[in-house]
Amino acid sequence: MIVIATLFVALAAVLHVVIFVFESVLWSRPAIWKRFAVADQQSADITRPMAYNQGFYNLFLAIGAFVGIIVYGVGEHEIGLTLVFFTLGCMVLAAVVLVTTGARYIRAALIQGILPLIGIVLIFLSQPL
Repeated sequence: MIVIATLFVALAAVLHVVIFVFESVLWSRPAIWKRFAVADQQSADITRPMAYNQGFYNLFLAIGAFVGIIVYGVGEHEIGLTLVFFTLGCMVLAAVVLVTTGARYIRAALIQGILPLIGIVLIFLSQPL
């Protein structure tokens, strides 16, 4: 079960890298900012610094998850799991916060939060009591 859990952790991390690319690298493209419900170019220009910053938060969470997987893989299970739980927990909580900003963000919150939540559940189920 830990292999499947690791897969979900990795998928959550990859998703957050993709979000980083969208927000911090490709934000100026209309196809990208429209995915984030930004209405027009002027609004995209105004929100660009915020998106840039937010993208890096997503990247740092992804790096934390990847490092946690690596640390776990080299035999430091407690340290690896701690890092993975922290980063996945932050991802899930960020999705919860996103929902609190309005009902139109429920889909985005589910996309952002479901993989890390599944990863957390699978890790708990794979650990001995």
